Amino acid sequence: MENERLKKQLEFCREIDKEKFIGRQTYKSDAQTKENDAEHAWHMAVMTVLLSEYANEKIDVLKTVTMLLIHDKEGKKTQREREVKAADRIFGILPDDQRDNFRNLWEEFEKGETTEAKFAHTMDNFQPAMLNDLTEGKSWVEKGVHLSQILERNK
Repeated sequence: MENERLKKQLEFCREIDKEKFIGRQTYKSDAQTKENDAEHAWHMAVMTVLLSEYANEKIDVLKTVTMLLIHDKEGKKTQREREVKAADRIFGILPDDQRDNFRNLWEEFEKGETTEAKFAHTMDNFQPAMLNDLTEGKSWVEKGVHLSQILERNK
């Protein structure tokens, strides 16, 4: 039985390796290469550990980091049905207890109502803004995005 649990966990680990191949629009600090989803998630996780002291309320840092590591980075409301199916498929690889835990954390992030989810959303918005500041707004300039749009989105 324990062997089956480990097999499921390792299968999940192999599956999430695909995140390294999902490109993002934000340039890394070198202003030459764009980050991938895995790099984005790692960066937000470390930022959360370091910056959690600035949360408006006390947060469970491990819970928040876990949300950031498993959430769908390019979530759009119009893609909700596709995202739910993907979450169910990917988390369905795991043993039942871990599947339920990850699925619940993913849903909590999507709703954005808890202190941890709010802080995770803040990190998800702040990290690309920080990198754009480091690159003098390179990806924003390329896309014709203006600061007012970013501020409105991040209200």
